Amino acid sequence: MLLKNINHEGVKTIDIEAEILNSSRVVAIVGLSPKPNQPSHIVASYLKEMGYRIIPVNPKVKEVLGEPSYPDLSSISGPVDVVDIFRRSEEVPAIVEEAIKIGAKAVWMQEGVVSEESASRAREAGLLVVMDKCMRKEHKKLQKRG
Repeated sequence: MLLKNINHEGVKTIDIEAEILNSSRVVAIVGLSPKPNQPSHIVASYLKEMGYRIIPVNPKVKEVLGEPSYPDLSSISGPVDVVDIFRRSEEVPAIVEEAIKIGAKAVWMQEGVVSEESASRAREAGLLVVMDKCMRKEHKKLQKRG
């Protein structure tokens, strides 16, 4: 477990982003767009380049970045470490419930995606949670830290 900060009481706090990025290999990306200029595509392409296995989740397309796309998380037939969410905040509760159901270890809500209720629900179910942060940017920061 990586440690990053010390809070005002002198207790070390966990760097959840680093923990997820270092311990995960399979990332299901909900809302992955086939359009190269879209943030979801840019993040997925980067993660794939960095050695992560990406699983597109988009019912409107058959394939993204050479990977078969699934209509929903429940249709994925293997383990998923992280569910990376590129959907509107109001869609997050159903996605988090599905992430819990499939046994994902973490939920990552991208920049602009916020659902405190869903974050609490995921944590209660034992998942690690990141909200309103970009997985690509956080990975780049981690790479710089070494």
